[in-house]
Amino acid sequence: MKITKITVQQKNSSRYSIFVDNQYAFSLSDIGLLDSGLVTGQEVTEEAVEKLKDLSELDKYYQKILNLLSLRARSSYEIETYLKRHDCPSSMTKIILNKLSKNNYINDNLFAISWINNRQLLRPRSKIKLISELREKGLSKEVISQAMDEVDIDDSTALLSIIEKKRKLSKFKDDTKLIQYLISQGFNYYDIKKQINLS
Repeated sequence: MKITKITVQQKNSSRYSIFVDNQYAFSLSDIGLLDSGLVTGQEVTEEAVEKLKDLSELDKYYQKILNLLSLRARSSYEIETYLKRHDCPSSMTKIILNKLSKNNYINDNLFAISWINNRQLLRPRSKIKLISELREKGLSKEVISQAMDEVDIDDSTALLSIIEKKRKLSKFKDDTKLIQYLISQGFNYYDIKKQINLS
């Protein structure tokens, strides 16, 4: 058996179609092709072709995850859930997670710190709400606790910021509705009353 042709795909210029004995066999990303070392004219065994087909599947899932990560950072749990939802075999999921971790594309500790910082900067949250969000991302208690210790979080500043923002909306002119909303966001009732009186 021989690699007879390697061509760029028309619909995806970063992916290549590999032909064995003039028949389409599988595809690889540009990085996957480079890693495989395949060249036109190369002799391959049937066993090697089967392994390359498995590599092709792994490569497709890996590229999907890289595209996903280009939108925003993700936790390991989010990546694992995404792959499971897209029917990625568990053996491939482990390989992908290890590869992502090795290449520093995923790091739950850094993800947690980044999540907290972004929230505090763009959409302030209470400590309780932040912890809840991080749990939803599948992060362990240890990772969350460490991140919360590393980032300086001031509930009173976040609370005041939210009050000022919500007061601009007509439905939150009423203190009762505003207090109910703030309690649902994880803030303490007495802290809320204090900040409302100051605002």
